[in-house]
Amino acid sequence: MANHLEGKVALVTGGGSGIGRASALAFSREGARVVVADIDVSGGEQTISMIRDAGGDADFIKTNVTKAADVEALIDRIVTAWGRLDCALNNAGDIGQPALISESTEENWDHVIDTNLKGTWLCLRHEIRQMLKQGGGVIVNMTSVAGLAAVPAFSAYITSKHGLVGLTRAAALECAAAGIRVNAVCPGYVDTPMTGRVIGDSAVARAQVEAAHPLGRMAKPEEVAEATIWLCSDASSFVTGHILVLDGGYLLQ
Repeated sequence: MANHLEGKVALVTGGGSGIGRASALAFSREGARVVVADIDVSGGEQTISMIRDAGGDADFIKTNVTKAADVEALIDRIVTAWGRLDCALNNAGDIGQPALISESTEENWDHVIDTNLKGTWLCLRHEIRQMLKQGGGVIVNMTSVAGLAAVPAFSAYITSKHGLVGLTRAAALECAAAGIRVNAVCPGYVDTPMTGRVIGDSAVARAQVEAAHPLGRMAKPEEVAEATIWLCSDASSFVTGHILVLDGGYLLQ
């Protein structure tokens, strides 16, 4: 799919590591000018250094997606610098601390819901406003198999990801007539630092997670990135409101 996004301006939130970093690199490889947004300055700057080292064009903007002022400033800075926003991947998120509902804290609930659900809503609101002005665009939200199924001890994460499925569909319906497509990517377990925090260093735990997928492994961040690129390209021009599952067969069981 070389150069399928040539000349486009793409935003990736949570671009400092994992799926976000892989997606930012993929956007650049496809010819887009990339803006990486993350609360992690070190990770975000490392991502844009990787893009620039490969000959791409990228900027980093420190952003806390739970703060409306930060998100508004992010979109304003993109438009001031590049004139438009063609593609956005709303990827910033956190899994939070594992605990059963009866033992979980309000602080953890608020943090996860604010980051994953409210943060994506804030990004959508300002991305859509800009895309309405310019006459179109494409948005991809990062959800999870946790948006379609449940496991114990991660109720806030599961709730947030289920919410993103509904939010994606609502936004797609509202925006279709304006030429704005909104879709979501729904991965199974992906081999990222966040997944590593959940399963730890245990070889047994890793093997159990891999075995939970009929394909016998976790996804690579680059595989999820490829799905995002497809959804942002003209190859998917008749696709909106879709929840694209990439789960190695996890949900078949």
